[in-house]
Amino acid sequence: MYTAVLVAAVVGGGVLFLVRRLFPVQKAVKLLRYPADAMRGKTVIVTGANSGIGKALAGELLKLQARVIMACRDQRSAEEAAQEIKREAGPEQGEVVIKHLDLASLGSVRRFCEEIQKEEPRIDVLINNAGIYQCPYMKTEDGFEMQFGVNHLGHFLLTHLLLDLMKSSAPSRIVVVSSKLYKYGHINFDDLNSENNYDKAFCYSQSKLANLLFTLELARQLEGTGVTVNALTPGIVRTRLGRHVQIPFLAKPLFNLASMIFFKSPLEGAQTPLYLACSPEVEGVSGKCFANCKEEELMVKATDEEAAKKLWDISSRMVGLTN
Repeated sequence: MYTAVLVAAVVGGGVLFLVRRLFPVQKAVKLLRYPADAMRGKTVIVTGANSGIGKALAGELLKLQARVIMACRDQRSAEEAAQEIKREAGPEQGEVVIKHLDLASLGSVRRFCEEIQKEEPRIDVLINNAGIYQCPYMKTEDGFEMQFGVNHLGHFLLTHLLLDLMKSSAPSRIVVVSSKLYKYGHINFDDLNSENNYDKAFCYSQSKLANLLFTLELARQLEGTGVTVNALTPGIVRTRLGRHVQIPFLAKPLFNLASMIFFKSPLEGAQTPLYLACSPEVEGVSGKCFANCKEEELMVKATDEEAAKKLWDISSRMVGLTN
């Protein structure tokens, strides 16, 4: 018994120290306030809106009277989330629509976009929020490494197929959720599917760098169309994104305590994407990255125009847009 307690203390203390070093206490996040009808008449698509940042963001947009399309893989979870955010939104709220979208299937992405084009006269904001984090090696339905396939390629195709509708809805906005962990990756053009070597942490970082390069090149291509695109890094947020990360059993209680102290809540994490979706301050701003509702300076590898163009061309071929 004494040995177990000692091991728990050592392991837990180590985890707490590591978390404290990696994620210093963050300043309290100021929650944004907009007029109650700020998004009335606007249609917003949020991928991964059934949990975490996406769910909190959908709830805030609903309060602002937007028509929120929750694009989710898990229909049951989406329905439960929709009921919850509707209960919390108050009497003056927008509308919620649930649509099935599996970003690990290009066929699902295409079907989703076909439905949107048939049913929706306009899309004012597209928020590419869904993601997968450090999962074991697996492939998407189309044979892509899962993290690169979901976090980058699925959203790449989704955005492309909705561009015409967004251009006709201009001024409109595209918001891309990246991560500060992009700093630890690079684009391995020789093995994008990580078939020769799989490092789950590297692959996540690579996919988040891909998000930033995609934003850079898309902003260039959208100049003069009235459609803007910006990325963001939300910080460390208490969500289910890390469900594939293995934490020692004895350390879990201390890790959970540390996350309550050092990590943002989903609502706090949703503030920057909400800002990019709603704020008049970023009207016309494009090709930038934001953190805590302020423009963020990126590393050189995330602003490499040549790499962005190369990744765009390869991605287009991988998802079947070009031969």
